[in-house]
Amino acid sequence: MSTTDVTTSNFETEVLNSDKPVIVDFWAEWCGPCRMVGPVLEAISDEHADSVKVVKLNVDENQEIAAKYGITSIPAVYLFDGGEVQKQSIGAKPKSALEKEFAEYLGQA
Repeated sequence: MSTTDVTTSNFETEVLNSDKPVIVDFWAEWCGPCRMVGPVLEAISDEHADSVKVVKLNVDENQEIAAKYGITSIPAVYLFDGGEVQKQSIGAKPKSALEKEFAEYLGQA
């Protein structure tokens, strides 16, 4: 399945109104740690596609959404469920750490 790019125009449909939990990767092209987290989230998306959807939102191109959720440091990985932020992780982390943080939504709890 891999990750999908979301923007201000489709954020509500793809994230807030999703029928399953959504992991949102708030990132930017110039952010080195963001590029490290990208492949980790791709792997989580592929391995847990039945449990969660994983999307990426470029904070430079979608500043309204980043501001709405108070994104001041990236990479910021937020988990939305039922249209609300349930969990958040700031900074580049290995796959095992992200899976542990979001385990209850990945069917690992």
